[in-house]
Amino acid sequence: MSSSASPSSAKLIAHYRQISQLPLTIVDVETTGGSAQTSRIIEIAVLHASLKDGILFQKTDLINPGVPIPPEITRFTGITSTMVQPAPSTAEVLPHYWEPLSSHVLTAHNLTFDYGFLKAEYGRLGQVFERPASQQLCTVKLARLMLADLPSRKLSDLVQHFGFEVGRSHRAEADTLACWLLAQRLLSELNSEDDETLVNRLGNQWLQLSEAATLMNRSAAEARKLLEAQGARPRSSRYRSNPSYRRIDVERICEANPQTATSAGSTPKSPTPKA
Repeated sequence: MSSSASPSSAKLIAHYRQISQLPLTIVDVETTGGSAQTSRIIEIAVLHASLKDGILFQKTDLINPGVPIPPEITRFTGITSTMVQPAPSTAEVLPHYWEPLSSHVLTAHNLTFDYGFLKAEYGRLGQVFERPASQQLCTVKLARLMLADLPSRKLSDLVQHFGFEVGRSHRAEADTLACWLLAQRLLSELNSEDDETLVNRLGNQWLQLSEAATLMNRSAAEARKLLEAQGARPRSSRYRSNPSYRRIDVERICEANPQTATSAGSTPKSPTPKA
């Protein structure tokens, strides 16, 4: 699906049901920091699984990044510079992950983060790592859609919420397993629940004004005016310049004003950057 458009609930249901029939390549990387351009991978894990067959493949490695691990990263992950000192380098480890990462639907919790690091690290090795958008699945986006009213969709919080037994969070092997268990649960629910139930469930999702404007094919200012004129109540937020609205309200207004609605893959007339 295009990242430039906010698809309707019906299209989202069809998209995720199609994804659910395919094997997933779940990846997690632990890193020295948040920027793929300046930080390095210190641990990687990959897991292949499908709803039909369960877990098919697992692989995990520590990596010596060649730079010190900041204390805040050690507190977060438990990984120390001493632990990675005897580990192989990125150039030794990542070639073994090329094939497993290049097949199936690339999946992660906050895929943008992990995918960005993979592209950067393979780029340093002179390789271009690219996966098509149709072969990507972000379980953060799926959780926001299916679990709209939970207070948090952080992976560690979802592990506690569902009682997943995966080991310590913020380690690559545990987080890939947690991501798989989450994807398995939510994709199975998408397949087992009827369309009406799912549309109502997805309708609880909170869309930021920029996302609502995209779905409505209007500028942010026009969308906000129309939403509030037709009784859509925004969620209270300290970010008053970019309020959020329930998907059900946005789609209701799109249906009442069909000339404004956009299909997945199209671009709004005056796009507002996502906050």
